[in-house]
Amino acid sequence: MKALLFSICFILCLGWSYGQTDNTVKSKTTVGFELDAVPYIFKGYYGSIWVGHNHFRYRAVITKIETPDFILEDGFTNNEMNVYAVIADYFFKPDFEGWWIGPGLEYWDATIQTDAKLETAAYNNIIFTLGGGYVWKFYKNFYLNPWVAGHLRIGGDKNVIVDQSTFETKLLIPEISIKLGWHF
Repeated sequence: MKALLFSICFILCLGWSYGQTDNTVKSKTTVGFELDAVPYIFKGYYGSIWVGHNHFRYRAVITKIETPDFILEDGFTNNEMNVYAVIADYFFKPDFEGWWIGPGLEYWDATIQTDAKLETAAYNNIIFTLGGGYVWKFYKNFYLNPWVAGHLRIGGDKNVIVDQSTFETKLLIPEISIKLGWHF
């Protein structure tokens, strides 16, 4: 638990530790939200609210998704996940557009079944995530945000026993999607 708290503090402090600033450039603070396409396709939802200042954006994310069976190991189904995340992004250009990169921490609270569906097993993981993408503003502050990420399991359940079978959570999971967002 101490490692999780340390990691969260480290990520949040990234924005406060970016060194010297140019006082001739006005600081801009904004608030926004995003919706992600992939969870909606897979029987879920995604919502993100964020606060941005200068080149940094701090996001809180909540997601529900059902992993498609074709991605799971043979014999398993109904992998439903609730994801809670905090992420700090850095934009290389001002005004929260263009290329960005950001680390974060996620908590995955999930259940899974075998194809027999006799039992439902619960498991959870703590994930370090590193993502990046490109924000393209197409009308005022409305934007599209194609992105990729890698999710590394740093804690939680590795092997989950369900119906006398073992589901092994992956150490590294890649992800790609597109978000629609808006900010003030």
